[in-house]
Amino acid sequence: MPIAAKVLIVEDDAHIRRLLRVAAERAGYSVGEAGTAREGLSLLDIDKPEVVLLDLGLPDRDGLELIQLIKARGATLIVVSARDDTAEKVAALDLGADDYLTKPFDTEELLARIRTALRHRLSDQTAQAVVTIGDVVIELDHRRVLRAGEEVHLSPKEYGVLAELAKRPDRIVGHAQLLRDVWGPAHENRVEYLRIVVRNLRQKLEQDPARPMIIRNEIGVGYRLSGAG
Repeated sequence: MPIAAKVLIVEDDAHIRRLLRVAAERAGYSVGEAGTAREGLSLLDIDKPEVVLLDLGLPDRDGLELIQLIKARGATLIVVSARDDTAEKVAALDLGADDYLTKPFDTEELLARIRTALRHRLSDQTAQAVVTIGDVVIELDHRRVLRAGEEVHLSPKEYGVLAELAKRPDRIVGHAQLLRDVWGPAHENRVEYLRIVVRNLRQKLEQDPARPMIIRNEIGVGYRLSGAG
């Protein structure tokens, strides 16, 4: 029988903590919980969970301060917070959070995010070289993109953006991170560069560029490559 993946909940609201625990245990995960940052870091070292669900409004420390500490310990991090401000989401993702779910949330969506996080851990460990979304195939090793079996010609910047998204399928990649990775640190505020490239990619890859299903926009935050298999 496979060992259940471990999920650590770091949340000061006892009601929400119980809701998260019940949902995660019902899905078959082994669950630990903490009500403070201090307790959360302690349990992180003891239990070594695969996934951490982190509230940002903790009583003893701002959750944003914990993101890099949690990531440094090798856990996948999903922020679950009532803070819905775009700047907060951008800050959390730039610090290394893998996903961001805003309260109130649907428990089925939460479980889907956890499943996705665990799949990503496995794919990261096995260095996924081919990403498929519908009839689009991205061959990262060969720097080649196919649509319906035909090679799609992309500019270096177009391929660079697509490859960065393909390395993190179904995860939000922030504007600043994409700009740093593809254009360099001096251009991380030039969001208009990114918009032009994404528009071109949608023209070349989407069935209906006006209603994109592959490259999804997270308004004010970044982009997500959706539907990868």
